[in-house]
Amino acid sequence: MRKDIQLGDKKIILIGTAHISKESILEVEQIIQDEKPDSVCVELCASRYESIKNADHWKNMDIVKVIRQGKASLLMVNLILSAFQKKMGDKLGVRPGAEMLAALDQSSKVGAKEVLVDRDVGITLKRAWGGLTLWEKVKLLGQLIGSGFESPEISSEEIESLKEKDFLSEALNSLGEEMPGIKRVIIDERDRYMATKILRAEGNKVVAVLGAGHLPGITAFIGQSAVLEELETIPKPKLIWKLIKWGLPLAIIGVIVYGFLGMESNVSMEMIKRWVLANGILAAIGALLAGGHILTVISAFIAAPITSLNPAIAAGWVSGLTEAWLRKPKVEDFENLPEDIKSFKGFRRNEITKILMVVVFSNVGSSLGTFIGIPLIASLL
Repeated sequence: MRKDIQLGDKKIILIGTAHISKESILEVEQIIQDEKPDSVCVELCASRYESIKNADHWKNMDIVKVIRQGKASLLMVNLILSAFQKKMGDKLGVRPGAEMLAALDQSSKVGAKEVLVDRDVGITLKRAWGGLTLWEKVKLLGQLIGSGFESPEISSEEIESLKEKDFLSEALNSLGEEMPGIKRVIIDERDRYMATKILRAEGNKVVAVLGAGHLPGITAFIGQSAVLEELETIPKPKLIWKLIKWGLPLAIIGVIVYGFLGMESNVSMEMIKRWVLANGILAAIGALLAGGHILTVISAFIAAPITSLNPAIAAGWVSGLTEAWLRKPKVEDFENLPEDIKSFKGFRRNEITKILMVVVFSNVGSSLGTFIGIPLIASLL
């Protein structure tokens, strides 16, 4: 799908592709050969470019560092999205992102400048994740896991339809109907960002290779210049959430202390018991569902009641690091990661993804335990 735009002396040729289509690869190569542009822009950021170009990039991942930096949830979502796209690509016999690599290969052949125009995937996921409520995060993770691990049969007619559109963008657009904030960050913001980068690309003739789902938005924004720094900023939590983050644990501690000072000691002990059980049991169940070692499950149970009162530490970090220590990922885990992420069974089998699941599920369990524990304690006052 091609769209030509003339802005003064600058000609911009937008090529809308399906990320899993052989026809898209051929179209991209032919247009770049024919047009011989000054610049070739592709819908990639530096990290995604490296992951597509270097199939072994997973082998350099430090899972312990990922957990300590609090990036386990973002990495897991990224892996699920990658699995979703890879499975569709396997059905069509095309490696996801192959048309982007073909565009960059052709750009070097015609002497064009290569431009990566997409926003860093980490920033996009953080902006999207940070704008969701706890319930929306749980709901989103559930939907991603469900769609990411499905293996539907695809008819020949559906295969032809997939070749005409960016399937991942279509799926995210559909998700955006339920969660508008997701669509705004993952689709609309990136359209503005990429339109600005394309507009600023060097030369009077520019070819931009993009997922077909981005074509309408980029066409609408291409004559405008956004402030990229604003779109690259991770929004700071609102003051109200900071107050809740630190005030809620202090309030819970205060209630328990009040129970010891102003009520019978057995009431305070019952408060502590309920808090420990609500947080510990649900965090432990999360670690267990993720396939964690029995000692990991125990660590989640012990850590959750404490970490839920300390916003600087998460229960999942403790259980995840415990799992990483008990079951250190092996070389084959890194080698098998691209294949294992395509199924829930593979996620639970691979030690890398199992650790990520332990972190995420333990955190979700602890968070749910906190909301359940508060009314359980309050009922004793």
